[in-house]
Amino acid sequence: MPDSNMPDLSRLKFGVGQPVPRQEDPILLQGRGRYTDDISLPGELYCVMVRSPYAHGVINGIDTDAAKAVPGVVAVFTGKDLEGHGYGFMRCVLPLKNADGSPIRNIERPALATDKVRFVGDPVAFVVAESRSAAKDGAEAVFVDIDVLPAVTDASAAAAPGAPQLYDHLPGNCVLDFAFGDGAKVAEAFGKAAHVTKLSIRNNRVVVCAMEPRSALGEYDAATGRYTLHVGSQGVFGLKGQMANDILKVPADKVRILTGNVGGSFGMKASAYPEYLCLLHAAKLLGKPVKWTDERTGSFLSDSHGRDHEVDAELALDAEGRALAVRLTAYANMGGYLATVAPLMGTGNFVKNVQSNYATPLIEVKTKCLVTNTTPVSAYRGAGRPEGNYFFERLLEQAAKEMGKDPIALRKLNHIRPDAFPFSAPSGSVYDSGDFSAVLEKALEAADWDGFAARKAESKARGRLRGRGIGNFLECTAPPMKEQGEIRFEPDGTVTIITGTLDYGQGHWSAFAQVLHTHLGVPFEAIRLVQGDSDLLVAGGGTGGSKSLMASGAAIVEAAQLVIEKGKVAAAHMLEAAVADIEFERDAAGLGRFAIAGTDRAIGIMELAERIRTANNPPPEMPASLDVQHVFGEAPMAYPNGCHVCEVEIDPDTGHTDIVRYMSVNDFGVIVNPLLVAGQAHGGIVQGIGQALMEHVAYSEEGQLLSGSYQDYALPRASDVPEFGFVSHPAPCKTNPLGAKGCGEAGCAGSLPAVMNAVVDALSDFGISHIDMPATPERVWRAIADARAAA
Repeated sequence: MPDSNMPDLSRLKFGVGQPVPRQEDPILLQGRGRYTDDISLPGELYCVMVRSPYAHGVINGIDTDAAKAVPGVVAVFTGKDLEGHGYGFMRCVLPLKNADGSPIRNIERPALATDKVRFVGDPVAFVVAESRSAAKDGAEAVFVDIDVLPAVTDASAAAAPGAPQLYDHLPGNCVLDFAFGDGAKVAEAFGKAAHVTKLSIRNNRVVVCAMEPRSALGEYDAATGRYTLHVGSQGVFGLKGQMANDILKVPADKVRILTGNVGGSFGMKASAYPEYLCLLHAAKLLGKPVKWTDERTGSFLSDSHGRDHEVDAELALDAEGRALAVRLTAYANMGGYLATVAPLMGTGNFVKNVQSNYATPLIEVKTKCLVTNTTPVSAYRGAGRPEGNYFFERLLEQAAKEMGKDPIALRKLNHIRPDAFPFSAPSGSVYDSGDFSAVLEKALEAADWDGFAARKAESKARGRLRGRGIGNFLECTAPPMKEQGEIRFEPDGTVTIITGTLDYGQGHWSAFAQVLHTHLGVPFEAIRLVQGDSDLLVAGGGTGGSKSLMASGAAIVEAAQLVIEKGKVAAAHMLEAAVADIEFERDAAGLGRFAIAGTDRAIGIMELAERIRTANNPPPEMPASLDVQHVFGEAPMAYPNGCHVCEVEIDPDTGHTDIVRYMSVNDFGVIVNPLLVAGQAHGGIVQGIGQALMEHVAYSEEGQLLSGSYQDYALPRASDVPEFGFVSHPAPCKTNPLGAKGCGEAGCAGSLPAVMNAVVDALSDFGISHIDMPATPERVWRAIADARAAA
């Protein structure tokens, strides 16, 4: 529950709720950030990967002689060279089961392919040289003899009879035949429904496109047998566990992961990749650090992709329009291997998020997860959450058209009511708070919904089609895992927070410092954040699933309380009073101090920390410092929600879509820093716009990546997006100490349905009722042309 003893925040300049600028920005804007490629170690060598040019084929042999003869090349390694060293594999870590109760058919992926290649970009060897250019020359000289096999790139095609088979142990290319829900009850609901709406929806594959390409630098200390990996990640504690336990097969204390600044990840840098073992293996054998930094073409081929689902979505409603059941039947594309959490998006996260904020009593999700000859798919911003909301919002919008009902009234009719909390959803989630119809109403008002007709008429006068769309959303965050909240009072007068979450663009430093300043009263400007060294951690769930503030924030709140308890004991000694008479309070500036109750005798927390440090012959009962190391236990997931309203203009002669107005109203619970939260929402909205209107991974029939560079793959630019309206309508979360609900992925969850509903609304002038993402100019133009021809 939120802390009822929290001070009056209105007077705390850097307290919870204040729009404090990011502490990181001056460092990053001045070029003083330290990313992985900025790190150089004495004597380091350089690595370049050799990747398969074919999507599917049998490896007959790899000739490395010419590569070894290239000047500057030190060594060339193949998969055969890695064998016999006791290394493990990369594999899915989810304990998922098939519909028949049998376990998922896992895939053990080696760092380098030895028998077959399964996608263009599959690594088969790597070259280590004295310079990056020599390593590139050596990589080009490696000859890989491959017997090319037929390829398959779509999940539904991989399930078809006669499709190319990627693995002998995966008949039909299926790794998981997932089912959730009571099929009989759902069928009964559909059977008695007054109306059923059906849509076939493609959730298009996207490239993650982080600003910073993946990079890593491996070291090995022969004296201690210890590996060190400098790498961009989303959490060093979890990556250390994967590298030590699953891949290197060594005790955890033999691995150290170091992460500095990270230029974006969105889920993609969360887990281990083949390059990391390759670097550490080479560093151990060659006795020197080995560095690798990807180029953008390599990123397009080898970074995990996002999304890629083919879904038949169905909604059953009664005569009044109340939802009786929702059913998703899907194919989920896993790519050539099974990434760490690859099946989650199209299975469990569909289940938990398709209901959104509606009181739908029954859910059924049936998903076949299949391997194809494409880059492996893993988590991407929202990881199934935006998709689940998108499916339901498109169904509800289409149902309103088919039933002749007002789409706003239909949403309100189906909203979970405020008096229904706690609400037990058929997914198994328990929603703790929210006011969904109020959020919708506020969004309509802020977006000037009633003024749309005049704007549409003005657009029509200019020969443009204008449409508007609503994106109601509710997403289930990841449940906060055990998270470290360590607080250290340093000799130089600063206070260090040590956490297991990791900032890769979110602005953790400022937000965490605001929490500590609010709850402990230490000076904001004295607070420092340490987050990227696995040696300093005893727990850490990393950053992902919009849970960072709920996890690290809660850990900081609880750790601050432990500091206060220690401080009371120390202050009692310093002030010569009983511990029971010591109170913790804040002065007029909001700084913490310990005072004797009913007197003006007090000592500030920073002075107390310094006096403890310099005390001579302290009594045994006085703590040696105010430092604490605390681990926050697990907490339930939270349910951020909101409503986005988008308006678009479409040029019917070119099919080009412009987003001309955008408003969002959000319930993120207690907001620590509204400036950062708005920024997170804006980023998520833009990524949703990108997927909705332009981003699309395209493969040839042979499995060649056709959209393998920014000449072929479109990303939204600043000129493609409007000014964003952002309004808060919070209902504090009741299941974590801060009352926060998470916000990092919510922008996508609202923007996908809002943008696509607006596009379809604009195209409805031609009788068009659905178009798949991305609604590119060519697709929109063709849909209009086809509609005109059929008229």
